[in-house]
Amino acid sequence: MGQAEILIAGLLVAVAGFSALARAVSVPYPIVLVIGGALIGFVPGIPTVALNPDVVLVVFLPPLLYGAAFFANFGDLRRNLRSLTLSSVGLVLATTAAVAAVAHALVPALPWAAAVALGAIVSPTDPLAAALIMRRLGLPRRLISSVEGEGLFNDATALVTYKVALAAVAGGGFSLGDASLRFVGGAAGGVAIGIAVGWAVALIRQHTADPQVSVTISLLSGYAAFIPANAIGASGVLAAVTTGIYMGIRGPAIIPPRVRLEGLMVWDILNYLLNAILFVLVGLQLRTVVSGLHGWSVASLAGYALAVSAVVVLARLVWLFTMPYLIRALDRRESQRARRVGARPRLVLAWSGMRGAVSLAAALALPLATVGGAAFPGRDLIIFLTFAVIFATLVLQGLSLPALIRRLRLGDDGGEVAEEELRARLAATRAALLEIDALAQLEWTRDETVERMRGMYEYRKRRLAARAGKIEDDGYEERSLAYQRMVRTVLHTQRQELIRLRNEGEISNEVMNRIIREFDLEESRLEI
Repeated sequence: MGQAEILIAGLLVAVAGFSALARAVSVPYPIVLVIGGALIGFVPGIPTVALNPDVVLVVFLPPLLYGAAFFANFGDLRRNLRSLTLSSVGLVLATTAAVAAVAHALVPALPWAAAVALGAIVSPTDPLAAALIMRRLGLPRRLISSVEGEGLFNDATALVTYKVALAAVAGGGFSLGDASLRFVGGAAGGVAIGIAVGWAVALIRQHTADPQVSVTISLLSGYAAFIPANAIGASGVLAAVTTGIYMGIRGPAIIPPRVRLEGLMVWDILNYLLNAILFVLVGLQLRTVVSGLHGWSVASLAGYALAVSAVVVLARLVWLFTMPYLIRALDRRESQRARRVGARPRLVLAWSGMRGAVSLAAALALPLATVGGAAFPGRDLIIFLTFAVIFATLVLQGLSLPALIRRLRLGDDGGEVAEEELRARLAATRAALLEIDALAQLEWTRDETVERMRGMYEYRKRRLAARAGKIEDDGYEERSLAYQRMVRTVLHTQRQELIRLRNEGEISNEVMNRIIREFDLEESRLEI
């Protein structure tokens, strides 16, 4: 077995084992995977793993961005557009400037352009671990959407700033006008390409009934937006995100139910695997990063790492506790007051700025030499400091975030979400009853079928209305739960019979799985 096969098998084993450990100790799996990967990297005999930055930026990033944007709460993003823009652009630039100033002051040999590159590398956040913690502790959806939305868009600002800094290191100099034009043009081009690709993907999937083909197109959609945008100098990040948002809005109306069901299952597994493998790879880089450091004392490296990590955290804290007050002083409209966030939620948002694989990929993508042939200034140090920031924010902040949330006693969002879901179920049930009444007038419908369906939906309507407190509960919930229990028992018996037939060779495994899937879908329709 070659090293490639060993690496693939080892990654999958590590992902499964560390994820199971994370669940057992109730810690978000990215944190355990990074720590576990770092420990594995120093095991004697383990081959060195070199993380190609192109693999992250071109292979991993497009589907992750597209999937996150597709399932994002678009309404929350639209309502928080101003704060989202400020965080995705203003906070990234402020963090870049602060890190660059401190890095250049601590290491005078590090040129300003290289220091700015370091600041751009460590400025974008990775929301996965923070969002997992927030959901588990039932924080308001608005906070979760803020963290996830910022993580979707701030990569674009950081990568544009990063490219400008690299051009300056290479000897091209720095022009504020050129940098601003590149940023605006790249953003506009990325959004335009994303909309165009989204429109084309929606048109194709609308006329594609085959689930396998349609789901495959969805897996390629992020690449279809990211690659051409990146090739012409536009923002591939914004292109993939825009396509994801576009399909997230259009998809539910044009994708057939069976395709949608299979697609959800595929994306659920794919998102998990991509993120899990990335965080293991990030951890495995520690050995490579350490081996590249020469001429630096341990004390100096520790001091630099501590200082840069502290600046990254403090810049976010300062921003979130100053900028909102400035906006409040300038905009006192009632509609804006209703969207204000208190100090405690803002502290949670500030402490949720964890860094991840995109930062490490950008650091590893630093060129070995400038155009003139000289070595890239401070390349090994920049990579080490990037890893230190990832470790400090992901592990230290990630492990302490649950305690902070509990200490601040933020309200549980479960009641609000349950109420919203109840309203949606009631509205859908009323629409079903109206459609049944309309269908009853048509010649091809049968009276007994209409009455059976009407009775089922009328009962569901009374049950939901009783749950919402609109009518008195006359035992609807108890009878419904008893019915669900009976259906599950009968479905379980049918599955066992199918397994027996398969084991005795009377039916094939394919037939058994197909029918069991139908039973699973029937059980999934039962209301809890």
